[in-house]
Parts: sequence; structure tokens; C-alpha cells
Amino acid sequence: MRQATGRVVPVNGRTVHVEETGSGTDWVVFEAGGGMGRTCWDPVTALLADRTRLVAYDRAGFGRSGRTTARLSIDDLAADLVALVEAVVPGGFVLVAHSMGGLVARRAVEGLGPRLRGLLLLDPAAESAPVYDTFDRTAAKVDRSLGVTQALFRSRRLARLASRDLRRLFPVDTYEAMLAEDFVPAGIAQTRKEIKAVAEAIPRFRAEPPAPPACPTVLLSAARPQKGRGRHHTALAEHRRRWAESLPDGRFETVDSGHLIQAEQPGIVADRVEHLLGRTGGTSPRRA
Repeated sequence: MRQATGRVVPVNGRTVHVEETGSGTDWVVFEAGGGMGRTCWDPVTALLADRTRLVAYDRAGFGRSGRTTARLSIDDLAADLVALVEAVVPGGFVLVAHSMGGLVARRAVEGLGPRLRGLLLLDPAAESAPVYDTFDRTAAKVDRSLGVTQALFRSRRLARLASRDLRRLFPVDTYEAMLAEDFVPAGIAQTRKEIKAVAEAIPRFRAEPPAPPACPTVLLSAARPQKGRGRHHTALAEHRRRWAESLPDGRFETVDSGHLIQAEQPGIVADRVEHLLGRTGGTSPRRA
């Protein structure tokens, strides 16, 4: 059963809901992908909690965090991540980010500075890939679809039906928390804002890429394409590989998983976290 309790942390005039679990001297911070919050990390945190301090949170406007009327940019979300780390984490840490959260994490790298001991990216957005050439149009289509979903999610039964794929991936108590907090009209409204933020960020990332992380970095790319994205899957993976291998200390891996690697392959994610901690003088990894 989910028994983690959280606290409210102020960041840049907003508030975010933070859960701190686990024990030990090493710290790991998690940044969720679009449309998800702290609960999506439950399968991974369960494997690390006996030896690592873990920080998972809901971005402003999402889950249990304070509502915001503003449409926050990726830069705003990155600034919130930096402020959260400064408020909660006392020293060095490993950052784990999924999907859209990869953009947030990469933009936050410079602000996090040398405290960032390692970066683990799970199927992150790769702005250089051709699929993002027309992402503004894709985002507009997704927004129209989510506008319908937002209204339908006033019905708990319809929300459960629409999210049935996630029900198969996550523990029952995690899924029920998602259903109550994320798959509701307010959650869908925030997801729509974040998709627009990604669309606005893509040309900026292309024109002025974030400073590359100087810390050890591992990028896990899903082997199985997202629904409707099979045609672009190979190109996405290739652009992720190029980016990872361009880093001073980058490593690219393909994982037998769909997009939600943390749910389908939590053991691999936990192992790579421990690998990064071991690389920087923390916990010794169970296996590389």
C-alpha cells in the first residue's frame, strides 16, 4: 500500500508536493514525464528505499501540488526543480527524468551545478529528431483530443476506462492514486499546458541547446515504439544515441520496454541509479 506522506515546498512563488522516502546517505531526485507525477516512480523507489534517500514530487499545478493559472515554460519548470533541490537535498544527488522530464532536467543542469553527481534519462524527448520538426502541429492535435478527454474525466468510470493500459503497468494502489489525482479534469488541463510548453521549447532547444551535463549520464531508450509512433521510433533512438555519445561521460542503452520504462523495467532503472551512485563514490551497484 502507498503510505508515503509528503510536504509542501515553496518554489519560485509556487508550491510543489514532495515525497521523501528511503534511508541512507545517497540521494536520488525524480522528474516525471508529461501527464504524470510522483506516483509514477513507485515501482523504482520500492527497489531503492532500503539504502537510498529518494525525492519524488508533483510539478506545480499537478497532482497534490498547488494550482497555478500560469502556463509555465520548460525554463520555469527547470527553475522549480533547482529550487526544490536547494530546499530539500543537502548535498550531491543523482537525477532521474522521464520523457518530457528530460527537457526539464537538461535545462536544469547548469543551475544544479556540481551537486549533480549523475543523470539518468528514460526515453527522453530528443528535440533534434525529425519527428519534432512539426511538433507544434502535433501538439495542437493532442490538445484538441485532450480537451475532449478533460470533459470526459469528470466521470470516474470513463477515466478508469481511458487509463486501463496504466492499470496493467502499475501496482493497484499506485494506479488508484493516479486515478484520483492525475486522471481528473485539473490534471488533464495541466497536461495540456505542459504539451504546449514542450512545443514552445523545441525550437529554443534547437537554437540554443542546454549546456551538456558534465556528470556521468546514462540514457535508456525504449525498444518498443509508442502507439502511433512506430514510423519515427528508429530515428528518435538514433538521435538519443548521438546525444548521449557526444557527452564527456555518456552511455546509451536500448531497453526491452515501452515508453514507461520505470513501470515495465524498474529493476533496470534501479540498477542504473546504483551504477551512477557507484561511479561517483556512493552506493556500490548491484550489477552494471
